[in-house]
Amino acid sequence: MTETSFPGWHGTTIIGVKKNGKVVVAGDGQVSLGQTVIKGTARKVRRLTPGGHEVVAGFAGSTADAFTLLERLEAKLE
Repeated sequence: MTETSFPGWHGTTIIGVKKNGKVVVAGDGQVSLGQTVIKGTARKVRRLTPGGHEVVAGFAGSTADAFTLLERLEAKLE
């Protein structure tokens, strides 16, 4: 696959690692629209604790979809 196979197509990163009963979730802070970086300090990893649960969520891709999914997850946890 060449760089021009998907013009304007950019990825973003969320990574999770679990080892010895501990978990780390991290993400980059870049939000882009096409070739333009809109924001470099976005919080893409959130800690959710409704209902006494310990949940960490990370999102990449369409921001509106991600926020909708986070709201639904929070509602289910409550």
